[in-house]
Amino acid sequence: MSQLFSDSAWHRRIGIALVTVTTLMFAVLDASAKWLVLTLPVMQVVWMRFLTHSLFSIAVFAPSVKGGLLRWRHPRLQLLRGLMLASMTALNFWALQYLQLAETGAMQFSVPILIALLSAWWLGERLDAKRWLAIAVGFAGVLVIIRPGSQGFHPAILLSALNAILYALFNMMTRYLASSENPATTQLTSAVVATLVLTPVALWQWQNPATVLEWFIMGLAGLCGGIGHYFVAVAHRYASAAVLGPFLYQQIIYMSLLGWLVFGQVPDLAVVLGTLVVVASGLYLLWREFQKPPPALQTDTPH
Repeated sequence: MSQLFSDSAWHRRIGIALVTVTTLMFAVLDASAKWLVLTLPVMQVVWMRFLTHSLFSIAVFAPSVKGGLLRWRHPRLQLLRGLMLASMTALNFWALQYLQLAETGAMQFSVPILIALLSAWWLGERLDAKRWLAIAVGFAGVLVIIRPGSQGFHPAILLSALNAILYALFNMMTRYLASSENPATTQLTSAVVATLVLTPVALWQWQNPATVLEWFIMGLAGLCGGIGHYFVAVAHRYASAAVLGPFLYQQIIYMSLLGWLVFGQVPDLAVVLGTLVVVASGLYLLWREFQKPPPALQTDTPH
């Protein structure tokens, strides 16, 4: 039986509110990770983030879901989602060693554009000429942020670009799993899979944190990741990825603010202009989405 709610303005607002909390949690997660990877190995930080996430999820959801917490309808997709989450987080944390929070955040804003593009290819959704133009303009904005061939180009930005592609696929998979899987099961499974996969590498690279503050920040990162991923899984029960995707843009506000407050970083003109172009493109795609008649309950199967 589908666990998706019918399409309505009220349900879309609930999904958008959940995604708003998600973007705040992910901004704090990224800021925590950037602070940690300055002194600790990247894979150790990624592993601790997922270990804390897993323990938090078990403590919160096991009493209510009980035996059904690890009951899957699509075990292979759940495993793939966990592997994707581990890869995305590792790429993001690796990039954060070298880039500003605003730069990695700006690259993530290409995700709604990628979702629109992948929806046309994977789900067979038809895009008109104006939407194709918006996608092209959005990718032009991405090129402004990346600045290939210029002195402002840093190879680590390619890690963020790969992360964005995986994140778009990840969002679409989340939407598909939301039609049949408990959101608590989905986010716990992904965290546990990521933890198990990364354990050998993390223990091999392990360095004891020097202060209580480092332990606290690692716990905070895992907590924010757990809350964020659970909320985004629930949000996809209320609204489609195309509706929710553009609201990821507000994360740039939180990331830019944290980058300035914690690291004293201010994004340069190219990042600001590129971000504005990408955001404008995504918002146009959102506006076009709401011009369509309300769809029936969505239970699309990817081909």
